[in-house]
Amino acid sequence: MTTGRLTLAMPIAAMSLVVVASNILVKYPLNDWLTWGAFTFPFAFLITDLSNRAFGPLRAAKVVVVGFVVGILMSAFLADWIPFQGPPNVFSEIAINTAIASGLAFLVGQSLDIAIFQRLRKGAWWRAPLVSSAVASAVDTVIFFYLFFAVFFPYFVPEGSSWLMLGMGDFGIKAAMALGLLFPYRLLMGFFAPQLFADKTPVS
Repeated sequence: MTTGRLTLAMPIAAMSLVVVASNILVKYPLNDWLTWGAFTFPFAFLITDLSNRAFGPLRAAKVVVVGFVVGILMSAFLADWIPFQGPPNVFSEIAINTAIASGLAFLVGQSLDIAIFQRLRKGAWWRAPLVSSAVASAVDTVIFFYLFFAVFFPYFVPEGSSWLMLGMGDFGIKAAMALGLLFPYRLLMGFFAPQLFADKTPVS
């Protein structure tokens, strides 16, 4: 039987990848309302909710914490990097402040997601992931966009826009994706979870 450590490896790796990708893409506005990071970060909540359903809240928290540490450390190296345009500026001001804003928002948002999901997990299968992701995304967005665009890097905000406008656009995409990701959530739990998350420990 697969050990608990091995079963957690896949969601931890996925979480780290999502954190790093989002921290790179958030610097690139799509328009006055959106950054490209809005399309990648919602997958962090999908990973958390799948882990919570498969392992229970304690191991889901481990996925969040370990994925956070690995993702933030990698972000300190890669967040100030333009792909295909030379090496990253390791531990630059942009990389460090991105890691700080992302780390605080991530821990608060993901912890809230786990708590809400746990309260709703016995209801309809869609309610826990939808509500927990939507509420946690709103909190995560406010924390990150205020710190990143209002405090650390106001010059990244497109002319005529604001951190609040970018945050509202970002949350709109996250809320829509929370709804859209219900299908892969159900699919993964119904068909792949028994194989990918081979864990027989009772839910905590």
